[in-house]
Amino acid sequence: MVATPPSQHSSDQYEVTDAQEKIDSLVSEQKQDNEIDLEFLYTRDIEFRQETIYFLVVDRFFDGNLENSEGPNPELYDPEGQDWGKYWGGDLQGIIDKLDYLKNMGVTAIWLTPLFEQVEALFLDQAAIHGYWTKDFKRLNPRFIGKDEEPSLNKTQETRNTTFDRLIEEMHKRKMKLILDIVCNHSNPDFSGKKGELYDDGVKIADFNDDKNNWYHHYGIVNNWEDEWQVQNCELSGLATFNENNNEYREYIKSAIKQWLDRGVDALRVDTVKHMPIWFWQEFTGDMYKHRPDVFIFGEWIFSSPSDDQSVEFVNESGMSMLDFGLCVAIRQALAQGAEGGFHEIQKVFDLDYRYKSATELITFIDNHDMARFQSLNPDPAMLKVAIALIMTCRGIPCIYYGTEQYLHNDTNGGEDPYNRPMMDKWDNDTEIYRTMRLLAGVRRLNPAVSMGRHWQQYITADVYCYVRQYRDSICFVALNRGGATTLPEVMTCLPNGEHTCIVTRRKFEVVDGKIYNLELEERDAIVLSHVCERVKAQTIVRAQLNGVETQPGEWVVVIGDCPELGNWDIAKGFVLEYINDSTWFGEIPFNESAGNLITYKYAILREGTSPLRENIVPRRWYVASEGTVKWRDIWASGREA
Repeated sequence: MVATPPSQHSSDQYEVTDAQEKIDSLVSEQKQDNEIDLEFLYTRDIEFRQETIYFLVVDRFFDGNLENSEGPNPELYDPEGQDWGKYWGGDLQGIIDKLDYLKNMGVTAIWLTPLFEQVEALFLDQAAIHGYWTKDFKRLNPRFIGKDEEPSLNKTQETRNTTFDRLIEEMHKRKMKLILDIVCNHSNPDFSGKKGELYDDGVKIADFNDDKNNWYHHYGIVNNWEDEWQVQNCELSGLATFNENNNEYREYIKSAIKQWLDRGVDALRVDTVKHMPIWFWQEFTGDMYKHRPDVFIFGEWIFSSPSDDQSVEFVNESGMSMLDFGLCVAIRQALAQGAEGGFHEIQKVFDLDYRYKSATELITFIDNHDMARFQSLNPDPAMLKVAIALIMTCRGIPCIYYGTEQYLHNDTNGGEDPYNRPMMDKWDNDTEIYRTMRLLAGVRRLNPAVSMGRHWQQYITADVYCYVRQYRDSICFVALNRGGATTLPEVMTCLPNGEHTCIVTRRKFEVVDGKIYNLELEERDAIVLSHVCERVKAQTIVRAQLNGVETQPGEWVVVIGDCPELGNWDIAKGFVLEYINDSTWFGEIPFNESAGNLITYKYAILREGTSPLRENIVPRRWYVASEGTVKWRDIWASGREA
């Protein structure tokens, strides 16, 4: 049974009683066949904000199966690990072997470079070790699985006992999530006259050089990166670029990804999203959510920025979140390259969070497989710790590039590609960064202020940055120092009075009237103080998020509706949301009495000493699942005086 929830913005014309009858019937069917639960049916997307992501290049992580290393073309394999353009042997068994190492570090989600079958040849002395030159989106790269599991021997989607399936099984046993890297923009470049040869589980379906059915664009490479049409229609580095207007192509790519979701993939990272029009991504994400309503999706818009209107529109309207390149660049400038503005450069990014509908779901990082590693820019391990502490505690979902916890970097040619992809060679679980990540990942899981709360600057200079993360009564105070030892006369922490112990250093700090007086910061220091209050508990928790609402100091947003939890339309009894930034309010609404019922609701702004401002909208409708956690994502509708 496959079903999707009625939309909160639904324009369906049937009466509430008819809707409830349909819902009751659906619930009855669900209970009978037990295929999917109510959380799947009535959740927009999975809650990913508490996760700690670890991004690894599969070929360069760990070789757990020596028999598959040579692959279909042994000439592309270098067992000595000296030719940076060839395969070095990492595979999925290697990841299985190291799952406990990652879990103990606090990793809860693993993002793998693409696992699809690749072309087996060199292009400009480079093999497809990165996984972005796909030959068949429905088959696994034989170098990553067992020799007896090769696609040529089995129908990939009919064989459900591969190393891939065992990896997912072992990850789920450990309550870890798998993020599959996918490429919808292109297939493969020109290899000895062969270009864009694409297969559907072994059956050839397209060829760039014999493109009878128009699967590809044929406009040459991008010459002007400021020309949006060229960026979306011309070739990226000579790669055969799909024609998204072709319905056959769209059905193929969507069906391929759905098959991997059916195998247990939990989330998708989407490559090169700026190179395809937003309507394609809206269709794509819509189909993915219909197929798997709980899947989390984020994309790569290279060098996106809150100052760039196109990338902001994408993250707000495409149906997926995005890698936060704007913050990454600022962190590298401030902490790795010693920019004069220091932490002010980072705060400038946070100051623009209001431009995003879901800034708390952006993916934060300090380096990746397309740029020099942080330590190639600055080898100081103490500065790396400051950077890691920042992305582990600021708004957003942190993503750590493999080997960072072992100070892995190769500085040849400044550490640029391909030297930013060395082979993992150490597995020490007692390095300072490994320990710091483990501790801060625990804070992310336990303290909702870090995963869902507002980011609130308290003190800033070029060298020192103090901020508070706050959600309801839970608080996390962070103090970072990129310079020499210093003492702050006083800084507001918002923590309750008393003694608090730093999660990272175990040093103790006394809070008086919410402040720490004479706060001593050591050179390259990172202080994290966490205070967790009781979490919201209920039969059903609705995580309501409202965007596009402009409020003034002294105003607050409430949710009102036709149920006891929302005050039965009594605005004085509405549920009060939390301020996140100048565009976003958020709150976890506990539903007990009305769980399992269809309700109507809307938002209002309460203002001291004046009439409330209600949305000018027919109330939204939503079926509140009988149990679990669901999300509402709404945009403020223009209001009128009460």
